[in-house]
Amino acid sequence: MMPDESLTVVDSSRSRADAIKNRALLLATAKRLFAEQGVSEVTMSAVADAAGVGKGTLYRHFENKLELSMAMLDEDQRDLQDRTLRQMRDNGPTLETLQWFVREVLLFTKRNGQLLCAGASDNGPAGSLAHPAHWWWRQTLRGMISQINPAQNAEYLADAIFVLLDVHNIYFLQNERGYSLEQITDNMNQMIERMVM
Repeated sequence: MMPDESLTVVDSSRSRADAIKNRALLLATAKRLFAEQGVSEVTMSAVADAAGVGKGTLYRHFENKLELSMAMLDEDQRDLQDRTLRQMRDNGPTLETLQWFVREVLLFTKRNGQLLCAGASDNGPAGSLAHPAHWWWRQTLRGMISQINPAQNAEYLADAIFVLLDVHNIYFLQNERGYSLEQITDNMNQMIERMVM
Protein backbone atom coordinates (compact mmCIF):
# COMPACT_ATOMS: atom_id res chain seq x y z
CA MET A 1 0.00 0.00 0.00
CA MET A 2 1.30 3.45 -0.88
CA PRO A 3 1.80 5.90 2.02
CA ASP A 4 -0.77 8.29 0.55
CA GLU A 5 -3.39 5.53 0.44
CA SER A 6 -2.81 4.74 4.12
CA LEU A 7 -3.31 8.42 5.02
CA THR A 8 -6.54 8.52 3.02
CA VAL A 9 -7.95 5.59 5.00
CA VAL A 10 -7.01 7.20 8.34
CA ASP A 11 -8.48 10.57 7.28
CA SER A 12 -11.68 8.94 6.08
CA SER A 13 -12.10 7.07 9.35
CA ARG A 14 -11.35 10.23 11.37
CA SER A 15 -13.93 12.07 9.25
CA ARG A 16 -16.61 9.49 10.06
CA ALA A 17 -15.73 9.61 13.76
CA ASP A 18 -15.97 13.42 13.70
CA ALA A 19 -19.33 13.25 11.92
CA ILE A 20 -20.70 10.81 14.53
CA LYS A 21 -19.39 12.99 17.35
CA ASN A 22 -20.86 16.15 15.79
CA ARG A 23 -24.26 14.50 15.30
CA ALA A 24 -24.36 13.37 18.93
CA LEU A 25 -23.28 16.85 20.07
CA LEU A 26 -25.98 18.53 17.96
CA LEU A 27 -28.69 16.19 19.29
CA ALA A 28 -27.61 16.71 22.91
CA THR A 29 -27.47 20.48 22.42
CA ALA A 30 -30.89 20.61 20.76
CA LYS A 31 -32.38 18.47 23.52
CA ARG A 32 -31.02 20.87 26.17
CA LEU A 33 -32.15 24.01 24.33
CA PHE A 34 -35.61 22.58 23.58
CA ALA A 35 -36.07 21.68 27.26
CA GLU A 36 -34.91 25.13 28.43
CA GLN A 37 -36.65 27.36 25.88
CA GLY A 38 -39.30 25.27 24.12
CA VAL A 39 -38.98 23.83 20.63
CA SER A 40 -40.69 26.71 18.84
CA GLU A 41 -38.32 29.28 20.38
CA VAL A 42 -35.08 27.59 19.31
CA THR A 43 -33.70 28.29 15.83
CA MET A 44 -31.37 26.07 13.88
CA SER A 45 -28.73 28.83 14.15
CA ALA A 46 -29.05 28.79 17.94
CA VAL A 47 -28.42 25.03 17.98
CA ALA A 48 -25.27 25.42 15.85
CA ASP A 49 -23.99 28.32 17.99
CA ALA A 50 -24.62 26.55 21.30
CA ALA A 51 -22.93 23.39 19.98
CA GLY A 52 -19.94 25.42 18.81
CA VAL A 53 -20.16 24.21 15.21
CA GLY A 54 -20.75 26.01 11.93
CA LYS A 55 -24.19 26.12 10.35
CA GLY A 56 -22.87 24.04 7.47
CA THR A 57 -22.07 21.22 9.90
CA LEU A 58 -25.57 21.39 11.36
CA TYR A 59 -27.28 21.40 7.95
CA ARG A 60 -25.14 18.48 6.73
CA HIS A 61 -26.73 16.41 9.49
CA PHE A 62 -30.23 17.94 9.62
CA GLU A 63 -31.87 19.90 6.80
CA ASN A 64 -34.43 21.60 9.04
CA LYS A 65 -35.94 21.60 12.53
CA LEU A 66 -38.40 18.85 11.62
CA GLU A 67 -35.56 16.51 10.65
CA LEU A 68 -33.70 17.42 13.85
CA SER A 69 -36.83 16.80 15.94
CA MET A 70 -37.50 13.46 14.26
CA ALA A 71 -33.94 12.34 14.95
CA MET A 72 -34.48 13.17 18.62
CA LEU A 73 -37.69 11.11 18.60
CA ASP A 74 -36.01 8.12 16.97
CA GLU A 75 -34.87 6.39 20.17
CA ASP A 76 -38.31 6.64 21.78
CA GLN A 77 -39.95 5.46 18.55
CA ARG A 78 -37.65 2.42 18.38
CA ASP A 79 -38.42 1.56 21.99
CA LEU A 80 -42.17 1.73 21.30
CA GLN A 81 -41.75 -0.46 18.21
CA ASP A 82 -39.77 -3.07 20.17
CA ARG A 83 -42.31 -3.18 22.99
CA THR A 84 -45.19 -3.41 20.51
CA LEU A 85 -43.59 -6.37 18.73
CA ARG A 86 -43.05 -8.11 22.09
CA GLN A 87 -46.64 -7.41 23.12
CA MET A 88 -47.97 -8.83 19.86
CA ARG A 89 -45.69 -11.85 20.04
CA ASP A 90 -46.70 -12.58 23.65
CA ASN A 91 -50.43 -11.82 23.41
CA GLY A 92 -51.35 -11.85 19.73
CA PRO A 93 -53.34 -9.24 17.82
CA THR A 94 -56.25 -9.05 20.29
CA LEU A 95 -58.51 -6.12 21.16
CA GLU A 96 -56.55 -5.81 24.43
CA THR A 97 -53.27 -5.55 22.47
CA LEU A 98 -54.80 -2.87 20.23
CA GLN A 99 -55.96 -0.92 23.28
CA TRP A 100 -52.54 -1.33 24.89
CA PHE A 101 -50.95 0.05 21.70
CA VAL A 102 -53.28 3.07 21.65
CA ARG A 103 -52.40 3.80 25.31
CA GLU A 104 -48.68 3.58 24.54
CA VAL A 105 -48.99 5.90 21.51
CA LEU A 106 -50.93 8.42 23.61
CA LEU A 107 -48.17 8.34 26.25
CA PHE A 108 -45.55 8.75 23.51
CA THR A 109 -47.48 11.74 22.12
CA LYS A 110 -47.72 13.31 25.58
CA ARG A 111 -43.98 12.82 26.24
CA ASN A 112 -42.94 14.22 22.88
CA GLY A 113 -45.65 16.79 22.13
CA GLN A 114 -43.35 19.71 21.39
CA LEU A 115 -41.08 17.66 19.15
CA LEU A 116 -44.01 16.19 17.25
CA CYS A 117 -45.37 19.68 16.58
CA ALA A 118 -42.02 21.09 15.48
CA GLY A 119 -41.97 21.71 11.78
CA ALA A 120 -45.34 20.00 11.20
CA SER A 121 -46.16 22.73 8.66
CA ASP A 122 -43.30 21.38 6.51
CA ASN A 123 -45.58 18.45 5.66
CA GLY A 124 -48.41 20.66 4.41
CA PRO A 125 -52.00 20.43 5.64
CA ALA A 126 -51.56 16.85 6.90
CA GLY A 127 -48.94 18.09 9.37
CA SER A 128 -47.19 15.52 11.53
CA LEU A 129 -49.47 12.70 10.33
CA ALA A 130 -47.79 12.76 6.92
CA HIS A 131 -44.33 12.16 8.33
CA PRO A 132 -42.90 8.67 7.64
CA ALA A 133 -41.86 8.35 11.29
CA HIS A 134 -45.51 8.00 12.25
CA TRP A 135 -46.60 5.78 9.38
CA TRP A 136 -45.78 2.58 11.26
CA TRP A 137 -48.46 3.55 13.85
CA ARG A 138 -51.04 3.40 11.07
CA GLN A 139 -49.63 0.17 9.64
CA THR A 140 -49.67 -1.45 13.09
CA LEU A 141 -53.28 -0.37 13.63
CA ARG A 142 -54.32 -1.72 10.21
CA GLY A 143 -52.57 -5.04 10.79
CA MET A 144 -54.16 -5.58 14.20
CA ILE A 145 -57.67 -4.53 13.10
CA SER A 146 -57.59 -6.80 10.06
CA GLN A 147 -56.67 -9.77 12.28
CA ILE A 148 -59.05 -8.94 15.15
CA ASN A 149 -62.07 -8.56 12.87
CA PRO A 150 -61.51 -9.38 9.17
CA ALA A 151 -65.07 -8.26 8.39
CA GLN A 152 -64.22 -4.64 9.19
CA ASN A 153 -62.70 -2.14 6.76
CA ALA A 154 -59.25 -2.16 8.37
CA GLU A 155 -57.85 0.49 6.02
CA TYR A 156 -60.47 3.08 6.91
CA LEU A 157 -60.57 2.29 10.63
CA ALA A 158 -56.78 2.48 10.85
CA ASP A 159 -56.87 5.92 9.18
CA ALA A 160 -59.64 7.13 11.50
CA ILE A 161 -57.83 5.96 14.66
CA PHE A 162 -54.51 7.27 13.35
CA VAL A 163 -56.00 10.76 13.01
CA LEU A 164 -57.34 10.59 16.58
CA LEU A 165 -53.79 9.94 17.82
CA ASP A 166 -52.38 13.10 16.22
CA VAL A 167 -50.55 15.36 18.64
CA HIS A 168 -52.75 18.35 17.73
CA ASN A 169 -55.91 16.41 18.59
CA ILE A 170 -54.44 15.31 21.93
CA TYR A 171 -53.34 18.88 22.68
CA PHE A 172 -56.85 20.18 21.93
CA LEU A 173 -58.53 17.55 24.12
CA GLN A 174 -56.19 18.23 27.05
CA ASN A 175 -55.65 21.97 26.88
CA GLU A 176 -58.85 23.28 25.31
CA ARG A 177 -61.37 20.71 26.54
CA GLY A 178 -59.69 19.87 29.87
CA TYR A 179 -59.62 16.07 29.59
CA SER A 180 -56.89 14.19 31.43
CA LEU A 181 -54.73 11.76 29.48
CA GLU A 182 -56.42 8.94 31.40
CA GLN A 183 -59.87 10.15 30.32
CA ILE A 184 -58.74 10.48 26.71
CA THR A 185 -57.25 6.98 26.77
CA ASP A 186 -60.29 5.34 28.36
CA ASN A 187 -62.80 7.04 26.07
CA MET A 188 -60.72 6.44 22.95
CA ASN A 189 -60.36 2.76 23.74
CA GLN A 190 -64.09 2.40 24.41
CA MET A 191 -64.78 4.03 21.06
CA ILE A 192 -62.21 1.80 19.33
CA GLU A 193 -63.85 -1.30 20.80
CA ARG A 194 -67.22 -0.24 19.32
CA MET A 195 -65.64 0.57 15.96
CA VAL A 196 -63.59 -2.60 15.63
CA MET A 197 -65.92 -5.20 17.12
